[in-house]
Amino acid sequence: MKLGKKQLLSLALLASLGLTNANAAKETLTVYTAFEVDQLKEYQRAFNKAHPDIDLRIVRDSTGVIAAKLLAEKDNPQADVVWGVAITGLGVLNAEGLLKPYAPSNIAKIDSKFKDQQTPPRWWGLDVTGAVICFNTEEAAKKNLPEPKTWKDLLNPIYKDQIVMPNPSSSGTGYLNVIGWMSMFGENETWEYMDGLHQNVSQYTHSGSKPCNMAATGEYPIGISFEYRGHSNKKRGAPINLIFPEEGLGWDVEAFAIMEGTDNLEAAQKLADWASSTEAMKLYAKNFAITGEPNVAPRLENIPDDYEARLVAIDFDQAALDRGKILEKWNSRYANKSEAK
Repeated sequence: MKLGKKQLLSLALLASLGLTNANAAKETLTVYTAFEVDQLKEYQRAFNKAHPDIDLRIVRDSTGVIAAKLLAEKDNPQADVVWGVAITGLGVLNAEGLLKPYAPSNIAKIDSKFKDQQTPPRWWGLDVTGAVICFNTEEAAKKNLPEPKTWKDLLNPIYKDQIVMPNPSSSGTGYLNVIGWMSMFGENETWEYMDGLHQNVSQYTHSGSKPCNMAATGEYPIGISFEYRGHSNKKRGAPINLIFPEEGLGWDVEAFAIMEGTDNLEAAQKLADWASSTEAMKLYAKNFAITGEPNVAPRLENIPDDYEARLVAIDFDQAALDRGKILEKWNSRYANKSEAK
């Protein structure tokens, strides 16, 4: 049967109304994250498969930038949740009372080392990021540079202008290195160490991944970064060795938290429940050797078997409280070599 123009218009109008109603039924959740882009897409896809009724509006940047943005917005919150932001950044928000208590469905399985000790918790961990040195063997051979074994080796004048490192003001990876050194060497010796390291650093980047990416492409022979980016670059065939310095490794926990004052609490709790699930932990384990739920992550190629034992003891509450003071001093001494924003 041939339809007339009026019938076709009516059908089009009904279809339009149906689409409008379907879209209206969806809830939008604003998510602030420091996840790497290549990780985030898979996590978001998996969540939307389980919850097609919730759209995730993603705002991505480095941990330091995200933490500063959330603090600036504290009187007019824009984010509903943070998903994959270092606890040294979240700890500042927690101290300001900006994180909403919530125990997600899988909280009992998450290692106590990787979650807030309050009940219910304000934050809990997804995975651990640890320090690594990405060392380009081909570029080093051209320049006759020895492979460093320790953090102190990086003070050798032979490495002058050969090292790139993340800026701890913007990068969670940069800050985990600083607090790691302070845990290993003590505060005074760490400032002396960073004075010496500064002589050999060519640039401080705003991204934690960028130093390893620059080492992987041969732009610089040495990049101080974190193990995921080292692992992923080496897996893709970059001519780099991953060095886990003998003194120990700074580290941080990528965490999840619901923001106090969210207007979308039910949807935020659904994301929290899914993000804490074993299914989600298995996705994090594709990228990280240690996940919030233990015994989920398989051994990752290029990551040492004793990796977790190399993580130094860190007081994350104190690291969060001291963050402003440490970064102010760091910027006064070293920011002249930071990349332009």
